[in-house]
Amino acid sequence: MDAERKRVTPVTGARARAVIAVVAFVAGLGSMAQTLVVPLLGDLPGLLGADAAGVAWTVTAALLVGAVTSPVVGRLADLHGKRRLLLLTLVLSGVGAVLCATAGSLLPMVAGRALQGLGMGLVPLGISLLRDVVTPDRVGAAIALTSSVVGVGGAFGLPFAATVAQLGHWRWVFWGVAALTALGAVLAAWLVPPAPGLAAGAFDVVGALTLTGGLTGLLLAITRGGRWGWTAAGVAAVLLVLWVAWERRVASPLVDLRVTTRRPVLLTNAAAVVVGFAMYAQTLAVPQLLQLPAATGHGLGLSMLRTGWLMLPAGVAMMGAAAGSARLSAARGPKASLALGAVLMALGYVICLALPGSAAGLVLGTVVTNAGLGLAYGAIPALIVAAVPPSATGAATGVNTLLRSVGTTVAGAVVGVVLTGMSTPVGGVPVPTRSAFATVLAMGVLGSLIALATALAVPGRTRRHTHS
Repeated sequence: MDAERKRVTPVTGARARAVIAVVAFVAGLGSMAQTLVVPLLGDLPGLLGADAAGVAWTVTAALLVGAVTSPVVGRLADLHGKRRLLLLTLVLSGVGAVLCATAGSLLPMVAGRALQGLGMGLVPLGISLLRDVVTPDRVGAAIALTSSVVGVGGAFGLPFAATVAQLGHWRWVFWGVAALTALGAVLAAWLVPPAPGLAAGAFDVVGALTLTGGLTGLLLAITRGGRWGWTAAGVAAVLLVLWVAWERRVASPLVDLRVTTRRPVLLTNAAAVVVGFAMYAQTLAVPQLLQLPAATGHGLGLSMLRTGWLMLPAGVAMMGAAAGSARLSAARGPKASLALGAVLMALGYVICLALPGSAAGLVLGTVVTNAGLGLAYGAIPALIVAAVPPSATGAATGVNTLLRSVGTTVAGAVVGVVLTGMSTPVGGVPVPTRSAFATVLAMGVLGSLIALATALAVPGRTRRHTHS
């Protein structure tokens, strides 16, 4: 029998700690793809001979590919083995980093960023793998840590890229990521045991194609609809309806809709959307407040490098809260962790609203919000894992990651509209007004409160599956 098909004995002791650390490390590398190019966006048009709209695809391509491929990679992992897909994803992401490092024009840069976007699927892959290879007493903390690196990797990606680019050369950013990805692949191959493919049946090609097309159209409509028109939204609606109809009748669906429409899973996925929105709204608003010139009357005039380092405490707070989420979930259930996380997220946004002209106040607000995000991101996959059978873990966590990405994408589009629409010229350049930032932060409070209401609606106890 194929090694990936065999049941494995869960690892314990130092080996378990090493496996958890490696999985969290590679998941963090994948999440860095969201913010890696942000410090470079101002320089890339000149470096690549492209306009600003073209360079924006270095961000959009990674987000799109990461979002639409997460459930596909998750299903492949359920069928063919989680470690195998983890290693393949790391290799492709590393190839993407090398493409970016050697790019001399826009097209190879966008292609490389698209491959790097695959790395966002390392989080659901890691979560489903840990469920199989770690003992039950460790799996809660392990999943919470791995889930939290969605925000932590993004928080560390910005100062990493800003520091390397300022002290060296912009290409070193991608060479550095390529080297770290290669290290992660070696460590995973060495330390992580084979995780079985527990699902039966064939891969649903039609379901994968229709879902990918529908989600691509949806996300393009969200991010580019105002510029390109809304045809993509109509195409997306048709493809997604066809996908649902197909998934309900096919013997081996890409996503088992009977599982994902169960109340605990459905409500948890809804919470993932609004939590993703709340996370990204602050990520977009606070750095701009810190960097806008003081002449605007509400900007603090800090450099990108200093701003990036001021965001680090938020990443540390998220990681620390993830460990607390596992303990709270063990004592009170993951629903309590999600609800408390939503409360802290709202409180953090309120602090930012109250102290928008203080760097210390904004940093405090981001720390509180990210502590809440750590609790929420630790609880969300625990709720999903408890509500689905092991054979569906990869696909279910992949769908959850997809919906989290939809939340961040919607946040990016909505925040962009607000900051652009509520702007005033300063030195001949349109600059978002104080009211624009207040509106975005208030939206973060609202999103956090919706997440709280959704968390309270999740059933208090979910059936924990132990067999496929």
